[in-house]
Amino acid sequence: MKISDFQTKDVINIVDGKRLGQISDLELDLRQGRIDAIVVPSYSKFLGLFGGGADLIIPWRNIVKIGSDVVLVKMEELKTLQDEKDASTYAERQERDRRNYRDL
Repeated sequence: MKISDFQTKDVINIVDGKRLGQISDLELDLRQGRIDAIVVPSYSKFLGLFGGGADLIIPWRNIVKIGSDVVLVKMEELKTLQDEKDASTYAERQERDRRNYRDL
């Protein structure tokens, strides 16, 4: 499955039936060769460009089922990037992972 295939699927929380959005990014563990989490932009962003909303970080272990058009997740409590510090930490982690990947 390609990353672009994930980006066309709606993410639904089976706990409350809410549509959380579509996957915008993945957190990868390059050393283990696996996906750690999926990233879903918050509703307050317009086309992913405007707004200061927090992204939803959904751990891979919380994915219940990947269907042809939806990803079902079980999230009792959503983990979000609430402030600019967390957002910069996420960006720094992404950059570190890119550097580690080049070093492999």
